[in-house]
Amino acid sequence: MYAVKELFLTLQGEGAQAGRAAVFVRFTGCNLWSGRAADRGRGTGGCAAWCDTDFVGTDGAGGGKFATADALADAVIAAWAPRAAAPYVVCTGGEPLLQLDAPLIAALRARGATIAIETNGTQAVPAGIDWVCVSPKAGAPLAITGGDELKLVYPQPAAPAELAPERLRALPFTHYFLQPLDGPDRDAAIAACVAYCRDHPPWRVSLQTHKLLRIP
Repeated sequence: MYAVKELFLTLQGEGAQAGRAAVFVRFTGCNLWSGRAADRGRGTGGCAAWCDTDFVGTDGAGGGKFATADALADAVIAAWAPRAAAPYVVCTGGEPLLQLDAPLIAALRARGATIAIETNGTQAVPAGIDWVCVSPKAGAPLAITGGDELKLVYPQPAAPAELAPERLRALPFTHYFLQPLDGPDRDAAIAACVAYCRDHPPWRVSLQTHKLLRIP
C-alpha cells in the first residue's frame, strides 16, 4: 500500500532540473516531523519550524491509497500521457524513501520512466533511481553522502556546524544549490544566498520558480 498526498503533472520548480516537465508524486509522511500545525517547532531536523509543504493525508489532487506498485505506476503514466517523451517522475514528500521501494521502482522503470527523488538524505537510496537530490536538515544525520544534487535551504535557524555550506561542499555531488528560506525574512535569506554563491562557486542559487510561475 502506498499513501500519496498528491500526484500531478507540472514543471520541476527547483534546482538543476528546473523547468522540466514532470509528474510529481508527493508521498505522505516524514521521519523528521508530523507535518501538522500543532507540531510546528517540534521534531528532529529543525525543519518543522519552516517547512512549507503539505504532506498530511491523501486528499490532494490525484492523491489516494494505491494497493499495488502497478496501480500507482499506472496513475503516473496516466498523468503523463499523451506526451511522446519518456516520463520523468519526481518522488517527493514528506520523505519519499519511507515508501518508495523496489516493486514501485521496477513498475515505473518497466513503463519507461526516469525516476528522481527529493529526499532529506536520512534514508538509504534503493537501486534504480536516476536522479538523487538531497536536502539536508539540521540535526538529521545523512545516510546519503553523494549524488546528483545537494540543495540546502539557507540559512536554517540554529543549523549545526556540519550543515555549513563549506563543509557540505566536501560531499561528492554534481550540483550544489543554496535555496533561500521562505517566510517573513525571505529578502534577507535571498541576500545571504546571493552573497554566498557569488563568493563560493560552484554553489548556485536555487529559486522556487513554481511559486513565481504560480503553478503547483
